Amino acid sequence: MNLRPRHREDPEINLISLIDVLLVLLIFFMVSTTFQQEGRVRVQLPQASDIPLPQGSHEPLMITVTAEGGYRVNERGLINASPDTLRAALLKEAGAYRGPITIRADARATHQAVVTAMDVAGRLGFAQLNIATVRQESPRESPP
Repeated sequence: MNLRPRHREDPEINLISLIDVLLVLLIFFMVSTTFQQEGRVRVQLPQASDIPLPQGSHEPLMITVTAEGGYRVNERGLINASPDTLRAALLKEAGAYRGPITIRADARATHQAVVTAMDVAGRLGFAQLNIATVRQESPRESPP
């Protein structure tokens, strides 16, 4: 007769501490690794003098968009609000100059009129468009 119980415990491996150690090692290697940017092209940039170029005798160009959707170029009214008329007026005022343009639009002007002015200037090669705004006066705080 066998009086020994047949109950055997299976050996098991505790993986929790092993996972903790592996995560710490992974974080350590991620933080301490330097990544090389092998795909970058090294470019040596040319040098230029620090003396600024003199500004031309051109007055700054300004397009004003009225509340009705009309245009003015340097405060000279145009005969109609067509993009072609605006284009011709900008070419006449600017000539070969392609400096910055300031767009002053009435707050009641349509969005389309402002976008049309920006589009005409952009198609003519004006890359720097500024939009003029006014600072809104904040209401004075009254004492409680």
